[in-house]
Amino acid sequence: MITVEDAMAKDVVKFKDVDTIAYVTEVLRGKNISGAPIVDEDNKVIGIVSEGDIMRLIEVHSPNLNLLLPAPFDLIELPVRMEVGYEEIANDVRKAASVLVGEIMTKKVRTTKKDASISDAAALMDKHNVNRLPVVDENNKLVGIVTRGDIIGALVRKE
Repeated sequence: MITVEDAMAKDVVKFKDVDTIAYVTEVLRGKNISGAPIVDEDNKVIGIVSEGDIMRLIEVHSPNLNLLLPAPFDLIELPVRMEVGYEEIANDVRKAASVLVGEIMTKKVRTTKKDASISDAAALMDKHNVNRLPVVDENNKLVGIVTRGDIIGALVRKE
């Protein structure tokens, strides 16, 4: 049996609930990952954040463009409306960057233990539609993380 410990990453990117979205986004992009657990001062998992959580934070505005048969005044007004729309998006992004990750993290976190089978971990991911599972010890302290890609990699290595 292949266990979660055989597939998991032990060097886990993790955040505190007081980290800003700007910092979290920078780290996620720099490490080329799409999410990470949030831990408290005792390294206990208290949440998880994903790119999807961050995307939902950013309100996207689009100007109401009438492109079929614009009136002459619409043609004059169009660049102004587009500029206002872009400015609204930029303001939303600036606001989102200062939000603390604890405000948007998913608090109901699905976790697994390192001695669980990867098939059980895969079933848990599928059932709850999650892409990663923090791996915790008996005290809920983070010891690793397993992703869908990790599970696939472990299965391929077994062959």
